[in-house]
Amino acid sequence: MIQNLTLIVNTRNEEHNLERCLRSVKGFAKEVVVVDMESTDNTVEIAEKHGAKVFNHKYTHFVEPARNYAITKAADGWILILDADEEVPSGLKEKLLEIVAKDSADYVRLPRKNIIFDKWISHARWWPDYNIRFFKKGAVSWGDEIHSIPITQGRGIDLPAQEDLAIIHHNYQSIEQFIDRLNRYTTIQAAEKVKKGYKFDWKDVVKAFTSEFVSRLFLGKGYKDGVHGLALSFMSGVSEAIVVLKVWQEAGFKEHKTPINLLSIELSKSIKEINYWKANELVGETGSLTAKIKRRLRIS
Repeated sequence: MIQNLTLIVNTRNEEHNLERCLRSVKGFAKEVVVVDMESTDNTVEIAEKHGAKVFNHKYTHFVEPARNYAITKAADGWILILDADEEVPSGLKEKLLEIVAKDSADYVRLPRKNIIFDKWISHARWWPDYNIRFFKKGAVSWGDEIHSIPITQGRGIDLPAQEDLAIIHHNYQSIEQFIDRLNRYTTIQAAEKVKKGYKFDWKDVVKAFTSEFVSRLFLGKGYKDGVHGLALSFMSGVSEAIVVLKVWQEAGFKEHKTPINLLSIELSKSIKEINYWKANELVGETGSLTAKIKRRLRIS
């Protein structure tokens, strides 16, 4: 046990996940703080059964505001933040004990192993998926925007990208769950883009999808995860396109002409970009394709 460690878990209808999370750190933290966002299931009862201090927070549709609130409820010392669908392997616990004993950092970025659709996704930018989750109270805080980058103070270190040192994240378990979260998050992201002054441009629908799809499937080598990588790259691209479309919705579905010649140009750019990165990966995988074949693939 780390005597001055508080485990923080934010919850919203997590009765199917919370027990596994809390069991994985049983006897590891001095105190457990659960901040619940208006759950309607047995989440609170499960937290209390495991001896957690339970606090309530309004449901904000994303975690950052409740996470900052939870930090204020933690005792001084070290904080470990977990989502209810995460767990900590023994190797990671041993490493965190070592860091505390040596006082070698004020905050630590931990790798995270995402299990999606029953498979560990080790490509497509899902690994090592570093997150700052272990830190001294006062060293890290988050803005109240969705997916905000944490603000840090002091010495930081990254743990090696090793499975035994990674948080295990039981992420999306179904297509429906992915789409449900996509719908919720894209609404918030679109509102933030509008707040920052972004104006809808129909060409950005194509660009947003292509950029994200290419980034995950080719640059992130998502194809190495098979159909899982293809599916996640595609759905991530759709998510980015929907953010742009929801900005259009926010503006009242204002009419924008899409002349066939301009539409053709944008689609051709998209196809060209996909083929370019496809060619790059083929060259890298085989090591035997010529530059001439690469150019052909780029324009095919």
